[in-house]
Amino acid sequence: MEDRLMWIRATYAPLFFFGFLTVGVWIAQAPAWPLWTLVAPLVCAVAVSLVVERIIPYQPDWNGWQPDTPRDLAHASVNESLNLAGVALWSTVAAAVAGVGLPRAWPDEWPLAAQLVLAIVLADVGFTLAHYASHRIGWLWRLHAVHHSLRRMYGFNGLMKHPLHQGIEAAAAFAPLLLLGAPQAVVALVGYAAVIQLLLQHSNADLRMGPLRHVFAWAPVHRFHHVKYGRSGDVNFGFFLTVWDRLLGTAFWTGRHRVNSDDLGIGTRPDYPLDYGSQLVEPFRSPTSSDAPATPAWLCRDTSAAGG
Repeated sequence: MEDRLMWIRATYAPLFFFGFLTVGVWIAQAPAWPLWTLVAPLVCAVAVSLVVERIIPYQPDWNGWQPDTPRDLAHASVNESLNLAGVALWSTVAAAVAGVGLPRAWPDEWPLAAQLVLAIVLADVGFTLAHYASHRIGWLWRLHAVHHSLRRMYGFNGLMKHPLHQGIEAAAAFAPLLLLGAPQAVVALVGYAAVIQLLLQHSNADLRMGPLRHVFAWAPVHRFHHVKYGRSGDVNFGFFLTVWDRLLGTAFWTGRHRVNSDDLGIGTRPDYPLDYGSQLVEPFRSPTSSDAPATPAWLCRDTSAAGG
């Protein structure tokens, strides 16, 4: 039994990521299937994520229905609806941009899977830079702080974001695709891939990534970004990939500690509101803060461990 669980820990993330992306590409290029049917495998992905988190939990007490679950459902429902609206409007916006006279440089002749890889890399640059800026610019941080107020991490609360901040991240991520003339199918697939990625990035499954942690920004890497110890959490900003953190000098990894609920949240705002409505208005209130908790020894940066 233990051998089987170890196999699941080692293989779940790549099988989940590439398996659902393969399904998405197949649907997007099937003439009989409209793009909105990508919602069906997304629902399946959420279900698989919740089941696997029960089989190989990282922190068992992060599982199950809890007082924050309705809030997370509200965030996910609103934000994913906005994502779907953005995809639906893409052709109209793209036509307006094309009307300005910009040359269209998107490689339409590539296989759809290759176009998706290119689009993910380009979008990831924009997302990561917006994310990095959100930890450096005050008004952006106030919007982004909603996401950092979580006290547990499981796949479904990856979409726990203020809708305005999600819009800013999306604008930064999709601007290169818009300017290059990416088609609607590619944009829909990037949005689809983003949800698959969030289910892994916030996963409560006890993943064993091995060398893949040098490539993908999945939960074992991303959890360190959510620690509450002041600037110590300003690491691992990449959304899909970790290469950008290596370039920014913000890559971090250690195997010396298992992140738990006591490590999460906003250390300078232990009173941050936890319900959905209050989180929507909190960024527009006068900020209050206290001193950040002291950085624990396990989180001290070690050049031999950073990113590895």
